[in-house]
Amino acid sequence: MKYSLLTLFLLSLCHLATAQQTEKHYLSGTGNDNTVNWQFYCTAGQNSGKWTTIPVPSNWELQGFGKYNYGFAKDSAKGKEQGLYKYKFQVPASWKGKHINLVFEGVMTDADVKVNGKSAGPTHRGSYYAFKYDVTNLLNYGTSNLLEANVSKHSANVSVNEAERKGDFWIFGGIFRPVYLEILPVEHVANVAIDAKANGTFTAQLQLVTNGKATDVSAQIFTTSGQKVGTPFSSKISSGGRVTLTKTILNPLLWTSETPNRYKVEFQLRQSGKLVHNVTKYVGFRTVEIKQRDGIYVNGTKIKLKGVNRHSFWPTSGRTLSKKISVLDVNLMKDMNMNAVRMSHYPPDDHFLDVCDSLGLFVFDELAGWHGHYDTPTGTKLLHELITHDVNHPSVIMWINGNEGGHNRELDALFAREDIQKRHVLHAWEDFNGFDTQHYREYNYGISNYNLGHSITLPTEFLHGVYDGGHGAGLDDYWEAMWHEPLAAGGFLWDFADQGVVRTDRNGAKDPLDTDGNRGADGIVGPYREKEGSFFTVKEVWSPIKLERREITPTFDGTFPIENRYHFTNTAQCSFTGKLVKVASPYDVVKPIEKSFSVTSPNVKPLEKGALKAALPADWKNYNFLYITATDPFKRELFTWSFAISLPNNVASSLVKTEGAGNVALTETDSLYNVTINGIQLSISKRNGTLRQVANSKGKVQLTNGPILQEAANNFQNFTQRTDGKNLIIESNFDRKSSYNTLQWTVFPSGWVKMKVRYFPSGYFTFMNGVNFSFPEAEMKAVTWLGKGPYRVWKNRLKGGALGVWHKEYNNTETGEQPLTYPEFKGYHANMYWCKFDAAGNPFTVATENEDVFFRLFTPAWKTDQWHNYEPIFPSGDISFMQGISSIGTKTQRNETTGPMGQKYAFYDYEKEPARAIEMTLYFDFSGK
Repeated sequence: MKYSLLTLFLLSLCHLATAQQTEKHYLSGTGNDNTVNWQFYCTAGQNSGKWTTIPVPSNWELQGFGKYNYGFAKDSAKGKEQGLYKYKFQVPASWKGKHINLVFEGVMTDADVKVNGKSAGPTHRGSYYAFKYDVTNLLNYGTSNLLEANVSKHSANVSVNEAERKGDFWIFGGIFRPVYLEILPVEHVANVAIDAKANGTFTAQLQLVTNGKATDVSAQIFTTSGQKVGTPFSSKISSGGRVTLTKTILNPLLWTSETPNRYKVEFQLRQSGKLVHNVTKYVGFRTVEIKQRDGIYVNGTKIKLKGVNRHSFWPTSGRTLSKKISVLDVNLMKDMNMNAVRMSHYPPDDHFLDVCDSLGLFVFDELAGWHGHYDTPTGTKLLHELITHDVNHPSVIMWINGNEGGHNRELDALFAREDIQKRHVLHAWEDFNGFDTQHYREYNYGISNYNLGHSITLPTEFLHGVYDGGHGAGLDDYWEAMWHEPLAAGGFLWDFADQGVVRTDRNGAKDPLDTDGNRGADGIVGPYREKEGSFFTVKEVWSPIKLERREITPTFDGTFPIENRYHFTNTAQCSFTGKLVKVASPYDVVKPIEKSFSVTSPNVKPLEKGALKAALPADWKNYNFLYITATDPFKRELFTWSFAISLPNNVASSLVKTEGAGNVALTETDSLYNVTINGIQLSISKRNGTLRQVANSKGKVQLTNGPILQEAANNFQNFTQRTDGKNLIIESNFDRKSSYNTLQWTVFPSGWVKMKVRYFPSGYFTFMNGVNFSFPEAEMKAVTWLGKGPYRVWKNRLKGGALGVWHKEYNNTETGEQPLTYPEFKGYHANMYWCKFDAAGNPFTVATENEDVFFRLFTPAWKTDQWHNYEPIFPSGDISFMQGISSIGTKTQRNETTGPMGQKYAFYDYEKEPARAIEMTLYFDFSGK
């Protein structure tokens, strides 16, 4: 970038106006949404061997250079590219006589830097850490300068590669975070480390560069709106360049994940009363205490962490992010009612921690290491850079020294030496320093082992997501056990977002997103932050306001028992609203009728129980559903719970018409009952009672070959037909030994058809049970249903949905794979009342009078993981109506090991007595309307 004389003059004026403050002059852009082109030469891979340009910051693979590499590939020889960067920039003459640092926020992986042909300093090795060089004496003032950076993707230091580049995540190359000049007075505050405690005590350690001239330093605390808090405090400067400032303020507003109160502190370096340098920092007053064999205490309150692991990742830019993405990610976490996030497996962008500070998330900040670790000299330097950079963020409450064996134990003691706050240090995946953080423990082993142990339990990874498995699936079981176990401090799900990288080396391939098979498809949200089904389950399970399960009966008085699972917030600070909804039939296009009602916010203290009181209108029983919405003090929805007023039998009785003017006609062949009524033709097998063919005036309805019982004997036999008034009944006979499951069809003169099955599961334990039909998938266009939606469910992931009318068009989405269309069409759907199937111009509707019926739409084309853990089981056929469905596993656990809800259904020994059979009744409208 070249400056005109006018621009240089304006820069000089700007500098004079801000001479007493630290200035930042960006040589790069600030993120993936704001970049600057530098000259670039890649030595190997795509587009190598020629000088061109590249946006900075960026990862060069995403810009079409070099070779893509997932960590397990272990940096093959072809992947050891180097990137040569050049950038010309101007420096105003007015900067002469100032101290100027050249700052890199992050470079992958080794960086050799020159300014005007001279080395700026030693090679920096390590990707995720900010580093700087004093370039005061290397610059040409008032004219042009040349910055050169030789970046090696593969480090010359073996331990750096072991710690950073052999992990289970994408590895990239390049200057991926911003680069800027830091312009300071010659005498300046070089660094500030702050400890602000909940009791109001404030301590700041300042590292000064004074040349013996500056005489004193002072500080003043302000609110973020600029109001002074207390009086200024100061200290004289002694030799050594280090000064400690202390102050106590009265009753500070405290920082927590629920109350992210911050203050601004202004430091002034003076020489005989004259201001030399002015520095501003933001802080939060809070105290984090670890009580061994007890738990984590923040400001004196024992907390439980509802957390997720988060990689710094975006599909089109790799590890190069932006403040906008940080805001997006933290808001999504807060929307899921999370209160914590773990940096996996390296420090994040500074702006991410800023957003965690301002919106409120507890952060575990991590020194990189994944099975391998840094050697001690390298780790010592990088640890210093990590803590120097992140020390003042109130959101950071713990440090992690490497992940899953990537711990250099010689560095443990250095954290306390470097950190003014002496934050606790963990080893992720170890029982270490009072915390058992072991990963992916099975529910029975993990919870029981934790309950029998003496360490505070805090799995830094649990319920490893893959595609649609994990995360929400199993979370309810795990969380309730964690919540009630005194030594459990919560945990962190793996992980936040699917890591699907856009491949620039696939020559316009239709599917450019690459998750390296199942390795990167681990998110609760998609690569572009699409909300997947588990998002809503996590939101409900981790809501800090917990509504107890209850049935809405005619005697309901509007009282909802609740539990306040906040740590610092009274429910009186939240707001609650209510709504009644009356839905239309599947044949109406009118909107639901809604009526709001007030809900009093009760005064329930944190961690206590109480009740909500709804002011229901007199006609509330005339509606189908009741909704309660809880909103936090910042107007963020916690969750909306839905309750059934009308049960399926109520809705079915008003929807299904049995009376009609027509007459049901029956003819028989050797193998079929052929029935006609009002233009509808049915063929039913005499042998087994299955529906063989359906047609109406529009043509065939393709639902056939059912009901077929799932995990039960298909022994419907000895069919007979009879009339009951104007109704035709075709039914099997019960025999305790050979035909103990029974099927009955009733055809009404209205044209509606009733199917009733009574059946016994094949064993005491079953994965799923219900009835199946065949239907050609290519004929299905959409479904509209009354029930819980809009996302599919699993036996161990039933929470997160809402009762109502839902619609979705057919799609073939597999979670975590393109196309990223959500909610997915295929799978199980809960609490069906009725469902209208839009089938290639000839729709049909199915209703039930049974509660808790699931309808299943086809079978997703599941991909697999190497252990075959997460794969769910689907019934036969294409469309099913189920009273039991399968659960789903995670990448690291089978479904049955994620807790009771992941296990099979258990039944008593029914002894095949008719009165003990399971019943399901379905109604079919094949009229085509």
